[in-house]
Amino acid sequence: QVQLVESGGGSVQAGGSLRLSCAASGWTYDSHRMAWFRQAPGKEREGVAAIYTGSGTTYYADSVKGRFTISQDNAKNTLYLQMNSLKPEDTAMYYCAAGPSWLWATDPLLTHAYNGWGQGTQVTVSS
Repeated sequence: QVQLVESGGGSVQAGGSLRLSCAASGWTYDSHRMAWFRQAPGKEREGVAAIYTGSGTTYYADSVKGRFTISQDNAKNTLYLQMNSLKPEDTAMYYCAAGPSWLWATDPLLTHAYNGWGQGTQVTVSS
């Protein structure tokens, strides 16, 4: 199974930017799709952005469209999330996830599409 390590989280004022990174190792060859999820205390984990690693096709939650950009560097086995125009409601623990090709999913922003998870990196946006 793939191992994922997130970095780049921190505290920022509303309107600011952060870039998260996810370094992947292990069975990266079967990371058919990768995504960023976030979870605030007391709330369910939600999909933020996803990318199909082969095609580069991306998906975004409506709440972050136009503000966040997911990208990948396959040569470095690294996933990125560029977050601009941050809002206090973006405050959460952000997790990187990887899903294999055999795991069927109708929506790449659902947790069921992934079986590898990072430890999370905290993003805090103050007003």
